[in-house]
Parts: sequence; structure tokens; C-alpha cells
Amino acid sequence: MSSHRALKRTLLAGAAVTAIALTSCGVGGPTSDPNSKSVTVLVEAGGHAELTPIAEQCEKDTGIKTTFVELPYEGLFNRLTSEFSSGQVSFDVAAVDSVWLPNVKDAVQPLDDLFTDEAKKDIFPALVAEAKPDGHFVGMPVWTNAEVLFYRKDLFEDPANKAAFKDRYGYDLAAPTTWEQYQDAAEFFTKDGMFGTDVKGGVETEWLAHVLQAGSPGVVLDKDGKVIIDNEAHREALDFYVGLAKSAPSGAAQVDWAAAQNLFYQGKTAMTRFWAHAYRQIPADSPVAGKVGVAPMIGGEAGVAGIPGPWYLSVPKATKNAENAKAFVKCAFDHNDLAIGSKLGLAARVSAYEKFQDQAGYESFGPLVETLSARATATRPATDKWQQIVDTVLVPMLQKAVAGGDSATLLAEAKAKVEDIVNP
Repeated sequence: MSSHRALKRTLLAGAAVTAIALTSCGVGGPTSDPNSKSVTVLVEAGGHAELTPIAEQCEKDTGIKTTFVELPYEGLFNRLTSEFSSGQVSFDVAAVDSVWLPNVKDAVQPLDDLFTDEAKKDIFPALVAEAKPDGHFVGMPVWTNAEVLFYRKDLFEDPANKAAFKDRYGYDLAAPTTWEQYQDAAEFFTKDGMFGTDVKGGVETEWLAHVLQAGSPGVVLDKDGKVIIDNEAHREALDFYVGLAKSAPSGAAQVDWAAAQNLFYQGKTAMTRFWAHAYRQIPADSPVAGKVGVAPMIGGEAGVAGIPGPWYLSVPKATKNAENAKAFVKCAFDHNDLAIGSKLGLAARVSAYEKFQDQAGYESFGPLVETLSARATATRPATDKWQQIVDTVLVPMLQKAVAGGDSATLLAEAKAKVEDIVNP
């Protein structure tokens, strides 16, 4: 399973992911009647929960009734690509993972009229860029996420730890803002059965965030599609990433999002870089409950940077219900903040996060906004080969790297493999 799909499984822990059709016509049924005030929306399980309160408000505002067709992650992608290929669709709006936009961009309608200057000011810059893969905006962001820094406040604020840290490293113990500070804190807290951090060899996104922090003009590919995975920033970030293994649990090659989340929730690690939604999901009976601080993602030479994890709402060209579909997408953007009350608690608009960030229980939102707004934050390359690159090149390379492989050699090999994929 790819890291992106694995993340979706983590995000939806506890949510039903069995394919169900919440529509009288069933899966594969006809597109909504254009003469009625209704839309059929194709979603993943988590997306259904996020969109339900929005759909209820949209019905009050516009009279448009929403029918959700809910599918598991891989089933959703297969349904999209299958129906787009056939030219006949059974839905009017689809929730589309960001990495799918390059695959579906030619089958969905432009939404340029919804991206007003006012709207773009309220969308994180990286998402504005990603929503326009080929000259037109083809998806409206509906929720987004990014990794931020989670740390044990009780450990960082302990007077004995603070004194010992300053004596050892010569500066005050605080939430790290640089790679060097993160390395020092990770080293310091690796003692007495605890580890300072984790190293996730089973996923690529975190390493790619560090690549951006190191000043690379993109991850793996540049804006022109040139393979840059062997540039200095990629190597520097890989060396930093692998160097943390001495302060992390063994078996890093197999650690993925779920494993890292469990390690932190169980009190085994003092810090983790993790998706911001997890702050509000800390179990009440966890040994770290009430003891967790959140800060923006750490920064390298280029400063703070992250890899966003957004989803978009798109309207297929083949729908006969475009007017209602676009009205729903606009309404979903207008009421984007309602999604924050769902289990995942994610939105896409800057103002939606800022509305809650100073309230108790939403302490992760300020760091999330800062990370998503950072100048060096960027999305994954706009290539329909991205998932193949992740599965066959990036994750295997990282697993070899954290097991002791030479960074320069591994990146050179990865470059050749990526070039074979993008230029067959």
C-alpha cells in the first residue's frame, strides 16, 4: 500500500470504508435530474462526514438536496477513472484527492469563475497553484492538512530537563524551529526507554517536506518536469532524515503513519512530525493526553515548509446537472468552516482555520496555518505518474536509506528510475 493510501487509512480509522450507495438509484445509477434541485456527490468515507453539515446548510440556502455515494479510497479512484473513460457519469460532483488531479483534469469542468480574487486570498497559495494544473482551475479545495510538530509539553517544560538540556547544548530547551534544534532535542530525550522522535521509512511525504525546507525548487520533479531528485537539497534532507534514526525506535524502514501515531500516543516518543488533525484525536486515556504541544513544521535553509494534503471538489464534463453541481461547489466553499465540527475536523479556507485557532482544543490550527502559508510550502508534482513514483521508487529508496544505504548512491539510482517512469 502506498504511503498516500496508508495515510487515508489512518485518517479514517474508525470510519466505515465499505462501499455503500446512499441513493435510491444505487451505485452506477443515472446522473441527478437537471430539472430538480439535487446533486449526487461521490465521496470517500471521511469526505462524507466532512461534507454532511455543509450539505445540510446548502439545502437551506439553495434548496439543493445532496445524495452521497460513499466509496473506499481505492474504489473511489477506480470509479472516477472508469466513468470518466466511458464518458458517462453517475455523479455530479466528486471529491478528488490532490494526487489525482493530473489524472482527471481533462474530464472535469473549469471552475475559473469560482476562483475570484477574494476567494484566492482565502485559499493557501500552494492549493491555488495545485488547483490549476493545466491553465484552468479544475477543483475547489474542500479540506487540507499538513504535518506540524507535536511535542511533549510536560517534558519540554520540566525544570530538571530544561537545566540539563541547557548545560549540555548551551541554549534553552523549547519546541524546535530548526533541524539542528530538532536533532539536539531528539538526542536529549532518547533515554530511560523513551525515544526522542520517530523515523518513518514507510512514507515519503515527511522527507519531501524536508527537501523543500532545504531549498529545492520542487520535490522529485521541477516545474518543467525535469527530474531533480539527486540535487543537493534532496541529499541534504535525506542525510538529515536518516541521521535521526539513532534517536528513534528500531525498524524505521517499516514505520508508517499509523505506527508513528501509535508510538506518540503511547508515550514512546517525545516528538513527532505528524498531520495536524491528529491533535484533536488524542485518546482521553492516552498517557500523553493533555500534555501535547504543537508548533509549525521545523525549518531548514528555506525556512518552514510542508507538503499539503488537500482534497478538491470537481464537476465532471459529462454531467447534465452542471448548474446545480457548481452551485453546490460554491456553497461548500462558502460554508467550508462547518467541516471543522466533523470527526476529522479539517477545512480548506484560511479564514476557517483562523476562526477556531484561538479556541481551546484547536491549538494545532495556528501552527497548521503557519505551515501551509509558508513561502517554501509546495504540493507534489503535477504528474499522473506520481503514485507510481511513490510506490516503486520513493518508499523503497527511503527504506534502504534508513537501513544504512548511501544517500548519494540511492538518489542517483532513484533518478534513473523516475526518468524511466516519466519518460518511457
